[in-house]
Amino acid sequence: MPAAMPSIHRRALITWLAIFPLVCLGQVGLSPVVDELPLVVSALILTVVVVPVAVYVVVPFLLKANARISRRPDARR
Repeated sequence: MPAAMPSIHRRALITWLAIFPLVCLGQVGLSPVVDELPLVVSALILTVVVVPVAVYVVVPFLLKANARISRRPDARR
């Protein structure tokens, strides 16, 4: 039986835990490239990099970690 999806609040926290560090790293890593560009263009470039990494790599990893933690016998319900 597949694990139940976490609550919307837990999914929001997991998403934030994925996005926040990626945005910080993306801003630092892309700053030499996007510093002189308009804000909208630099935000576009940042999101083109961050969103796929979050959706395809980081969020699935965090959801699997959450499922492992939730299945532990001593996990609170």
